[in-house]
Amino acid sequence: MTVIDGAIVAAYLLATLVIALVVRRRAAQSIDSYYLGNKKMPWYLLCLSDASGMFDISGTMWLTTLLFVYGLKSVWLPWLWPVFNQVFLMAFLALWLRRSNVRSGAEWILLRFGEGAGSRLSHLSVVVFALFCVVGFLAYAFVGIGKFMELFIPWETVAPLLGGMTVDPALVPNIYAVFFTSLVTLYVVLGGMPGIVWTDVLQFSIMTIAAIFIAGLAMTLVSPEQVVAATPQGWMNPFFGWSLDLDWHAIQPEVQTKIAADGYGLFGALFMMMLFSGILKSAAGPAPSYDMQRILATRTPRDAAKLTGFVSVVLMPIRYLMITGFTVLALVFVDRLDLVSGGRIDYESILPAAIQSFAPTGMRGLIVTGLLAAFMATFASSLNAAPLYLVNDIYRRYVNPDASQRRMIWMSYAVSLTVVLLSMGIGLFVSSINDALQWIVSGLWGGYTASNVIKWYWWRFNGHGYFWGTVAGMACAMTFPFLFGALLPDMGSVLALYLFPLVILVAGTVAVTVSLMTPPTDMAVLKTFYDRVRPWGFWGPVHRALAQERPGARPNRNFPRDMFNIAVGTIVQTSLVAVPIFLVLKNIPGLLAAIAVASAGGLILWRTWYRRLEDWPSDMARLDAAPEIAR
Repeated sequence: MTVIDGAIVAAYLLATLVIALVVRRRAAQSIDSYYLGNKKMPWYLLCLSDASGMFDISGTMWLTTLLFVYGLKSVWLPWLWPVFNQVFLMAFLALWLRRSNVRSGAEWILLRFGEGAGSRLSHLSVVVFALFCVVGFLAYAFVGIGKFMELFIPWETVAPLLGGMTVDPALVPNIYAVFFTSLVTLYVVLGGMPGIVWTDVLQFSIMTIAAIFIAGLAMTLVSPEQVVAATPQGWMNPFFGWSLDLDWHAIQPEVQTKIAADGYGLFGALFMMMLFSGILKSAAGPAPSYDMQRILATRTPRDAAKLTGFVSVVLMPIRYLMITGFTVLALVFVDRLDLVSGGRIDYESILPAAIQSFAPTGMRGLIVTGLLAAFMATFASSLNAAPLYLVNDIYRRYVNPDASQRRMIWMSYAVSLTVVLLSMGIGLFVSSINDALQWIVSGLWGGYTASNVIKWYWWRFNGHGYFWGTVAGMACAMTFPFLFGALLPDMGSVLALYLFPLVILVAGTVAVTVSLMTPPTDMAVLKTFYDRVRPWGFWGPVHRALAQERPGARPNRNFPRDMFNIAVGTIVQTSLVAVPIFLVLKNIPGLLAAIAVASAGGLILWRTWYRRLEDWPSDMARLDAAPEIAR
């Protein structure tokens, strides 16, 4: 980077520190203020913050690689995450979660299962899972920032400042990752949730400007004919058969090796597994990390639904303008890219290599600043979630119930530093972003899914079943890849995805069996939960018990409408991914079709979702005037 570029990056880093210092006193007032902004922040700011956290550097590098290698078929691959979990939240789960009015996923467990032995075990398992989840996300971000910054700050420029220190080239990304991870930890510890949200808004504004510029640059320099010449047949087609049928051998043979390593050749089977696992993971609700924290920080359930509904509208077009712009430039001018890292070609370096090659002075600094900020936003949001579980759900509950707010804030600082050091240690042993992603979404979430699906929809499910189902799921998710890896060595990173049904079968069987073998949750606890959250599903006995006390209580009959909205929402979300891709590629028929689908779906959702949002069930309208009743 030039001096101008470096000055832009430095100015941003200084701005984040200033924001953290400005809001530090307000954030440190209490645990609710530090972690949830006292539940007084506007939903649209939280929406921008959530979008900013999802605009992470590791994910953007991964998605750029996918579009480069798989073309328009890559619009389906974010379902690995699964990206449409936001649609499930929009349709009903964000409403249910915010109605609970808790601080964390662990507190939610106590609301659902009460105070018995099974509930305490379940509470502990959620805390442990939350820490695993946060550490996994931090390690994922750690890998991405190291790969990204390696190209912009060559070690040759740093070594003289360190007395001419020589380092193995393979270790350089880790050194940069440690440095920037330490930097972001400082402002997270100081600013808490308020500092993170305002920094995220600044970051998303920067990314929007950068994305529009890069898309415009690609559309100016590259013609559709050049893209066709630089890609194999079928690259422009989002639809697929059983096999991927992309042959890169005549253009870039190394890409064919990348496809084989990913294990995405049987694309039809991959799609079905992504859909199956995605539906179950989405139906389980958000993982106990920053996404859940944003929902719990909203003012009302309606605001929580709007936050999750509009985050895709804000994020997808802007993010994919940047991704497609860089991908198009990289495809046509690939000979100008430096993709060698640690002595081998690394296609996950396409994004930083393209920035280095095509972004002019000033804009390069702005883009690097934006993506660095994206890393900081993701890392900060994940890091802010970890201490909440240890300090609020373990320390205050079991160790020191009378702890002062000041002591808990200082405990949060210490826990944050410990979690960062642990994630650094794990990140040092992860070789690629894709490996980290597969471990999170297929391994970690695979073990979490079964119990967390059942907990919403079946009244007889109890704390013992939740705990042992989660233990069984986590054990299977962590051991199956090693047990089956030797038998299926060619599956690559998708092995965990294909093992997901087996994990669900084992975990679900254990969860249901243990629940039926142990006493049900106390009916008073179930009535309190059901009355406040009002889920649909198999809650008949609880509803009948509640109706005896309050004859006006109505069951939730929105299941058909919610399922319809999920189907329409997923189509709209996928169309919002396709619109910027077709725009940058100058594919006018595809662009018009994608806009038409997104617009039609948006109008339908306005009538079937937005106009029908309600904070509380109709028989509980009194809670609008007295929300303290919900506590």
